[in-house]
Amino acid sequence: MNGHDEWLRSFPKAELHVHLDGSVKPETLRELAERQGASLPEGDLRGRMTVDPDCGSLTEYLSKFSFVLPFLQTAEALERVAYETAEQAADDGCLYVEVRFAPLLHTERGLTAEEAVKHTVNGLRRAERELGITARAIVIAMRHEGFERNREAIEAAARYLGDGVCAVDLAGDEAGYPPELHQRLFDLASERKLPVTIHAGEAGGAANVRYAVERLGAVRIGHGVRIKEDPEVIELVRSRRIPLEMCPLSNIQTKAADGWERYPIRDYMDRGLIVTVNTDNRTVSGTTMTNEYKLLAEKLGFGFDELAAVSLNGIDAAFADEPLKAELRIRMKRKLAEIGVALKE
Repeated sequence: MNGHDEWLRSFPKAELHVHLDGSVKPETLRELAERQGASLPEGDLRGRMTVDPDCGSLTEYLSKFSFVLPFLQTAEALERVAYETAEQAADDGCLYVEVRFAPLLHTERGLTAEEAVKHTVNGLRRAERELGITARAIVIAMRHEGFERNREAIEAAARYLGDGVCAVDLAGDEAGYPPELHQRLFDLASERKLPVTIHAGEAGGAANVRYAVERLGAVRIGHGVRIKEDPEVIELVRSRRIPLEMCPLSNIQTKAADGWERYPIRDYMDRGLIVTVNTDNRTVSGTTMTNEYKLLAEKLGFGFDELAAVSLNGIDAAFADEPLKAELRIRMKRKLAEIGVALKE
């Protein structure tokens, strides 16, 4: 890592959109497999866990998760990878991280959805105690599951709301399972007073973002890249101050955006939208928050003041109470001053 990269790594950040099962370290996966009595192919596992540069679609991108999930079915595995996801964020300059995961994907060997949440939260709590990062969990409901199965995830999230869990999400094959299929589920989330973010505007169009905000109660949007297809949806997101959890490299890899020259993050910021920057999946995308900031600088010409604005947006958009946000803002501004970044008033 050269000096500039090291400086960017020390840049204070907040990450709001990172998937647990997409951020498992290859060496950890091998150790988990050995402890569980399973064998994995010899050699570097990264090629099986990280997408190729010419990834063709979100469907191809999502296929990488099937290699990892069989080994994330125990309490030990969930606690470890939750801790290590927060650890990677801390090493990457993050003061705050929200780690999302779908508990239903971790019930193949006897864990209940609630137990999956408990053990993930335990791992994040250990990271908080040992690493000084604030770490919270977002519980995902899966698009391909029906109401009764997804209800288990929502009820588990409600059980731990304010006790390690900060929100719920809807993720999976957006193109194949539109948001209106899950109206009843997010009515339940509203009854349980769960804050909501929804994956939308990635593999599906701007209409999915509108539905997520107006009908499912989303107060943040995962990705939202394609809202540019409808000026009315851009205005909806702007007027309601709905933060976008953008994941630049992942958005290019999944073809949510057709190349860096058409990636709309700067346009959205210029229009007054609240934009945050995230990795999505550290291992699947082969990225870090430092790399995402570097790409914004190199590909899109972001200056240090713009990167600072993105970082502060991450704190403002966090699913956290105002006293914690105020504390994090102070820490972030102090760190920015230490590394020589002057904030525009």
